Amino acid sequence: MRKQITGFSNPTVKYLRSLRDKKHRKRAGQFLVEGLRLLEDAREGGRLPRQIVLAENRDPHPLLERLEADIIAAGGEVIETSPDILTKITGKSNSQSVVGVFDEWDTGLEHIDRGAAQIWLVAQALRDPGNLGTMLRTGDAVGAGGLILIDDCADPFSAEAVRASMGAVFTQGIAQARWEDFVPWLRSGSGQLVAASLRDAVPYRGAPYAAPCFILVGNESQGLPEAYEAECDLRVTMPMRGRADSLNAAVAGAVLAYEVLDSF
Repeated sequence: MRKQITGFSNPTVKYLRSLRDKKHRKRAGQFLVEGLRLLEDAREGGRLPRQIVLAENRDPHPLLERLEADIIAAGGEVIETSPDILTKITGKSNSQSVVGVFDEWDTGLEHIDRGAAQIWLVAQALRDPGNLGTMLRTGDAVGAGGLILIDDCADPFSAEAVRASMGAVFTQGIAQARWEDFVPWLRSGSGQLVAASLRDAVPYRGAPYAAPCFILVGNESQGLPEAYEAECDLRVTMPMRGRADSLNAAVAGAVLAYEVLDSF
């Protein structure tokens, strides 16, 4: 179905604007994705938006025309509006010419198939959506199965995380769990839990990694709680040659992921 919106006070505009806020996203179970590239990544990953909002007088593009046709065929909605209203929806003065509205999907641990990949990324109390999106992007790059978010993490469906993932939010599995639920799930099957640590750690290069390997990183400022590190099957350390005493959480995860990948 196609329709046009011309007024800033239109209820649809107000609703779409509300999806920039986590509270409203969770209540609605929907999130925004901006830009044709990310929307095309989603389509290729088997996910179509419920709605897309297009700027009037935009330049034609064959990928956008195909996306529009697929959405309408699936019973979705294509909305045309002014660039000013689209800017109001996204909250960005340089917003792109198309925004999609997606349904959030179930992120329970029961949807994770640990045998589907040799590497999984796990983040505990990761608060920065940019770091979260970067970890999803890293997971895609190394062929990981996905990202498991432990305890209170940033929202993987926030605009910042989706943008930082460069489309990997649609290619990587995502699960959310409390630590006390994650550990029994992990121990119910195969899986090696590995973390960067200074406690009884071995050098990260040449360490005895085993698949499926779950690479655990901690909070950006506090790292992993001692009890969480104690639960790990393997603790590794990375050399720090300068004054800094730690790496950025997403960077540390990427370094470890590539070392694990190279070991298999």
